[in-house]
Amino acid sequence: MVKFHMDTIGNLSKSSLFGLIAVLLVMSNIAIADETTKETNSAATEDPLEDVNRVTSDVNRSLREAVIDPVVDGYQAVTPDPLQESISNIFSNLSEPVTAISSLLQGDTENAGTATNRFIINTTIGLGGVNDEATDLGYQQRREDLGQVMGSYGIGSGPHFVLPILGPTNLRDVTGDVLTGLVSPVPLGVQAGGTGVQYSANQDGINALSRQAIDPYVAEREAYEQHRQFVIQNGADLQADFPSFDVPTDQNLATSPK
Repeated sequence: MVKFHMDTIGNLSKSSLFGLIAVLLVMSNIAIADETTKETNSAATEDPLEDVNRVTSDVNRSLREAVIDPVVDGYQAVTPDPLQESISNIFSNLSEPVTAISSLLQGDTENAGTATNRFIINTTIGLGGVNDEATDLGYQQRREDLGQVMGSYGIGSGPHFVLPILGPTNLRDVTGDVLTGLVSPVPLGVQAGGTGVQYSANQDGINALSRQAIDPYVAEREAYEQHRQFVIQNGADLQADFPSFDVPTDQNLATSPK
């Protein structure tokens, strides 16, 4: 099977890679300076913008109910399940170069190699990612991103905030998303499409979380922050009561219940 080596990692230039490493080292110094604050406030999410976040969160829920969910429901109604699966596989395959780079920056050469092999196999044998042949060959997907990289270096999440339409995030993760957008060979429009497909897969769980919570804003905030901590730790034991939005290893985005 194809072996992992540096030349297979997308179109990322060496200068971009070294730039990312430099950013991580600078931010790790910020994390050390912030360590005292994290220790005294470890039980609570840092949310200095809560008032603004609540307004944005309410607007997002209204948009989901009035616009986004009807569009997603229409997509699911008119698109056959096999086609939804193929579309999901394509976007999932496009995420593999970012996973390979992010894993490599964490020193996780095993997952970097797996992601690289997955991308090569699914792009070739899988006809551009339409079919997930790599999973059938034993290469299980574990997604990584630059936000997880920074978290693995001990960089705190920073202030929580809610983006219009896109929803909950924090300073660390949105920084990782911006860096990904800058260095990824995948156009931003395609990345946005992948986000839409992922929401389609998790739509029921997200809406159920909001409906069942006494305070939907707090429920969504804590679910997001705890889930991100979970994936940063690669599934290590985390005492939390929240729904998992991970894609099961035997399912893809189109069929599963950031």
